[in-house]
Amino acid sequence: MKIGGLQKFSMIDYPDKVACIVFTQGCNFRCPYCHNPELVKPEMFGESLNEDEFFDFLKERVGKLDAVSITGGEPTLQYDLIEFIKKIRDLGFLIKLDTNGTNPEMLKEIIDQKLVNYLAMDIKAPLAKYEEITRMPMNIEKIKQSVEMIKNSGIDYEFRTTLVKNLLSPDDILQIGKEIAGAKKYFLQKFVPTKTVDEKMLSEETYSEEELEKLKEKLKSFVATCLSR
Repeated sequence: MKIGGLQKFSMIDYPDKVACIVFTQGCNFRCPYCHNPELVKPEMFGESLNEDEFFDFLKERVGKLDAVSITGGEPTLQYDLIEFIKKIRDLGFLIKLDTNGTNPEMLKEIIDQKLVNYLAMDIKAPLAKYEEITRMPMNIEKIKQSVEMIKNSGIDYEFRTTLVKNLLSPDDILQIGKEIAGAKKYFLQKFVPTKTVDEKMLSEETYSEEELEKLKEKLKSFVATCLSR
């Protein structure tokens, strides 16, 4: 497992649980607004955290942490992700997995084996704009498969979209709502310009609170719960 970073404590990443966050190296997208360029661009990769060190840390946190959140990068690019998850589960932790949905085959195996307790999938754009936003060639069918699989998984989940105003119009956002119709939870995430894959994004803006409220109200026609953060 290529571990690019570890946040030892979080009260916000796993809903209502105290968690640590493990970041995997590598991603098959190049979303320009991504705030983890050091996990996306190989030339920016730092030294990986030794897996044994990570599990030594976890063993010391048994009874102190509730959960482990696995994010990236894109975790499903890691060939040994399932084995890694099983080792975490054996220590008694809940597991949240973040994914971009490009590997429905591995996702199906994880769901079928009931290996995780919470799934979070990033919806980058309406399907017609995926390649434009991710800046990579795409098999859109895989995104669609992952969305439907997660919706029908029986596992708690959320979908979420990071909003850069110049990349996604209100119509784009409503189209996403239509494409994930029936979802339980959909989060609109404000873009915060700190560090980005494309430095030109640092001058971009997100939607105002007033604009987000209007979008959330319209999206309630498609999803059970729509929130912003």
